[in-house]
Amino acid sequence: MTLDNISANKCFGGWNKQYTHRSAVLNCEMRFAIFLPPQISKGQKVPVLYWLSGLTCTDENFMHKAGAQRIAADLGIAIVAPDTSPRGEGVADDPDAGYDFGLGAGFYVNATQAPWNRHYQMYDYVVNELPELIEAHFPVSQQRAISGHSMGGHGALTIALRNPQRYSSVSAFSPISNPINCPWGQKAFTGYLGKDCESWKQYDASELMKQAETKLPALVDQGDQDGFLAEQLKPEALIAAAQASQYPLELRMQEGYDHSYFFMASFIEDHLRFHASHFGA
Repeated sequence: MTLDNISANKCFGGWNKQYTHRSAVLNCEMRFAIFLPPQISKGQKVPVLYWLSGLTCTDENFMHKAGAQRIAADLGIAIVAPDTSPRGEGVADDPDAGYDFGLGAGFYVNATQAPWNRHYQMYDYVVNELPELIEAHFPVSQQRAISGHSMGGHGALTIALRNPQRYSSVSAFSPISNPINCPWGQKAFTGYLGKDCESWKQYDASELMKQAETKLPALVDQGDQDGFLAEQLKPEALIAAAQASQYPLELRMQEGYDHSYFFMASFIEDHLRFHASHFGA
């Protein structure tokens, strides 16, 4: 598979780069960003953190705003940030549906409903196609962790819970923890997956955590001044699920913090060090 390098910036001794490629899974051109730490210049293969962003975001939001590269360079961790949905000519969208459905709002599911099923296969892209591409073209190991924010926190948790053999740890900021019971999730799942609510549970972190047998270390940070906390995010459902299955979840309510990248920038070092501690464990 061909990669086209469209930007490259030296950063803390490493490189922050963007690439485009043709995705067979999503049936369109996709873009991702990657931070390669300075350790790769010494011939080392480094572990990878996959970062999934939230509604309306692209690959750029996290890389430009979170301030993760300094710590990743110190720890020797590559970071890969894909786009949040397929894009381009011919990719389905519904401009009247709002920011929380369609382009920029892939929800990290495999859509089953037309016309979304032609392109919106973000679950398969993140789990399989993108890591295969990264491991074939960059000096990285097969040690992987996954994290994300809001819709991306939902994606990170559900992907890790369904594929614990692929990741050493999972973390999230302000995840949509119980999407089958919140407006964002109900809207997206109805459109992408249809009206069979039972099928939605495979993409609900709280439902998956209740039944988890193989357990990964999990860290979640949530701001207590988040405007979406009560209606959309529902961390209490995730806490209850972890208690039911004795899942090793640490969920921290952070006083005064909201849903923004100021929140993520404040605690991203904790998350990177958390993942570093579990690589090779």
